[in-house]
Amino acid sequence: MFKKIVAAYQHDLRRELGHMLGWWEEHIFDIANSGIYGGIDYQNKPLPDAPVGLVMCSQLLWSFSAAPPILEDSSKLIWAEISYAYLKNNFLDQEYGGAYWSIAPDGSPLNTRKQAAGLAAAIAGLSEYGWITGPDAPLKEAAGLFNWTEKHLYDAVRGGYLEACAQDGTPLTDMRLSAKDRNDPKTARTHLQLLEAYTNLYRYQHDAQLAVQLRQLILLFFDHIINPLSGHLTLHFDTGWAPQSDSISYGLDIQAARALLTAAEVLGDGPLIARCRENLVIMATAAAQGLDESDGGLWSSNQMVEKNWWGQAEAMTGFLYAWDISGEAHFLEKSLACWHFVQKHLLDRKKGEWFWGLDAKQRLMVDYEKASVEKGPLHQVRACLEGILFS
Repeated sequence: MFKKIVAAYQHDLRRELGHMLGWWEEHIFDIANSGIYGGIDYQNKPLPDAPVGLVMCSQLLWSFSAAPPILEDSSKLIWAEISYAYLKNNFLDQEYGGAYWSIAPDGSPLNTRKQAAGLAAAIAGLSEYGWITGPDAPLKEAAGLFNWTEKHLYDAVRGGYLEACAQDGTPLTDMRLSAKDRNDPKTARTHLQLLEAYTNLYRYQHDAQLAVQLRQLILLFFDHIINPLSGHLTLHFDTGWAPQSDSISYGLDIQAARALLTAAEVLGDGPLIARCRENLVIMATAAAQGLDESDGGLWSSNQMVEKNWWGQAEAMTGFLYAWDISGEAHFLEKSLACWHFVQKHLLDRKKGEWFWGLDAKQRLMVDYEKASVEKGPLHQVRACLEGILFS
């Protein structure tokens, strides 16, 4: 019975992956100006004046590198080539190293500070592209960003990574990207993004120092970030790892559960793999506290009540693997319920892609774009790929 259910699930995901990539091909690339639009609104209208973000550009690069081999459609790699050229020519800082957080529509630097989250996205995208297409330059550039991150953002005294630094690598007292953000020097989200980026780079480049730092990142989660009593991530810290909030992100919980196991598997560390497998089920159980039984969707957090696109995508994958490890069928049901929530509420069947999410009153969040500095294709593409490759 389960075999047929999973096969039907995978068929849906393969079809959605093709549709999704087609949407990004059609809408995000500004062909007339050899560029990338910074945003696409919920009605598929390009926002030509919007800044272009390093994260979105890097996610385009990763998605159009990782997906074509699975879809057996090498023609789509042209979009990875375009994304790579755009990232290389506009985001990489030739003077100080690293990569800018955002650029203006004309390609000039806009926000020149170096955010760990942006560097992580670029490392993941460049390493995937370099592996798929073969040239040495992208992998060297990814390794260069790893080294830059280690030099300027790694806390050699207390462990872990700072959120951001100035363009030249000097420290910042205010690490916020906007006034609405918290000013915490260390966060679970950034460490998770670096964990995923370092995992992807190590998958294709077995560097000894990279292995050391990747293993340290995994252990940091167990030592500081995962609450051993609740199974949730602690989200915000000062430089000495003192917790700064009691917020819970159910999406980050389930994303981290899967990412930690993937990192241990890429390292090939047997005892660490076993620990991460056990932890995945614990964290998936904790994340499941955020599910809405009325529609199967995952709430974003215990404080910000919305059901966003990326949380559903990560839950689809995380619960699927929790089922595989534990054998408990309710995890498969949870994964399918999140997918059905996406199909019913977030998937724009007329115009393509996934909407940002639903608010607390189940209203579509139309003030948020389908593509922006904060929203690229990574989570939804990865959910499809992980589901298709699941066995």
